[in-house]
Amino acid sequence: MTSDRARTALPPEYRHRRLTADDRGALLDLDTWAFPDPHAVAEFDDLPLPLTWERAVGVELAGAPGDGLAAIHASYPFSRFPVPGATLPTAGLTWVGVHPQHRRRGLLTAMIDHHLDECRRRREPLSALFAAEAAIYGRFGYGKAADDLRVTVPRGAALRDVPGAADHTVRVEHADRARHGDLVARLHRAPGLPDGPTGVNRPGWATRETEELWESYWADPKSFRASGRESLRIVVVERDGEPRGYATFRRSLDWQVTGPRGTVHLGDVVALDAAAARALWGVLLDLDLMSSTDPFLLPVDDAVMSLLVDPRAAGARVTDNVWVRVVDVPAALAGRRYQADVDVVLGVTDSRLPDNAGSWRLRAPAFAAATCERSDAEPDLELDVRELGGAYLGGTSLAALAGAGLVSERTPGALARTSAAFGWPVAPACGWVF
Repeated sequence: MTSDRARTALPPEYRHRRLTADDRGALLDLDTWAFPDPHAVAEFDDLPLPLTWERAVGVELAGAPGDGLAAIHASYPFSRFPVPGATLPTAGLTWVGVHPQHRRRGLLTAMIDHHLDECRRRREPLSALFAAEAAIYGRFGYGKAADDLRVTVPRGAALRDVPGAADHTVRVEHADRARHGDLVARLHRAPGLPDGPTGVNRPGWATRETEELWESYWADPKSFRASGRESLRIVVVERDGEPRGYATFRRSLDWQVTGPRGTVHLGDVVALDAAAARALWGVLLDLDLMSSTDPFLLPVDDAVMSLLVDPRAAGARVTDNVWVRVVDVPAALAGRRYQADVDVVLGVTDSRLPDNAGSWRLRAPAFAAATCERSDAEPDLELDVRELGGAYLGGTSLAALAGAGLVSERTPGALARTSAAFGWPVAPACGWVF
């Protein structure tokens, strides 16, 4: 699909430039201007960069190359980004930043339009991101497509019993790529597979697909650890010698008059079934000298919230997770599955990509292949591409968006039927920030 829109141009004194590994220092310098960091640029020599360089773009003053970058953006190549019941090529927008000296000149708008053009060129029907500031990306058509839980679970919190949990053995070890790399890559990918361990996949559960991302994941220089945290550790639970779950973590210790008050800071948490989850959390919540366990980016339906006898004690807080931008409406809607039969005409508006706009007829049996074609019929529902992106992974209800006045029903009954079809049995989430 090609767009007939006029791309937002950079101001005449600026130009886009594809970045290379030779721009590493300039890119890191710009990034520390956009996102203040206590480390000097030279200290980043200890860290591999997760970037795919051919997808990294800078903005610089056209008449003054070498004077530093004014802005940057990049994307990760998710060739198998999980969507309901399937995977689709998706651009993971990342490293978006503008130098303070060059703000309020339209650079961000021009970069987003450049990114969307690149998505079209690469035939990526979706773009996804984590929003540093939630108010920014909606105006570019990104919708909040998933939430996650931030919890603090007290040590020794009681868990409900699960048959088979005691059949697991446990390894608690220093995390090491040579020893654990294949295991982590395989288990982390499993929840997002269309035929995942629960029978349905977890939309949004992106895995690290490039060598650069895995190098960055396993890098563990002491100078970049949060204050007081140890080197990376891992818990692996196995049944009959086969890994069934793992969690990465770092502990920090705080001695108080009343005794040790350490914290277990979790990274990845993956379990292939309920028994493995019970075995894994049983270890994580009972480490010596610790007073609490702090998971990061848990899906809102993570097993631990049902396993806890007293879930209130975890003090759960919900925040936004992945945001999705539908770049190619027919490819995106035909590329996912639906949890109920659907036959609906959607009237879509899209100010940035006008060829997405118009009426689209979506037809699909439950959990089977879908079709989406342009239609001359009057729409049953009307919505902006932002709301389409918000509902796309199945975590945001079209009916809820309609309740906020963001989706309009033109055919009685269409909203309830379509909202049910767009849902998904497993809540969407991504377990790491990209």
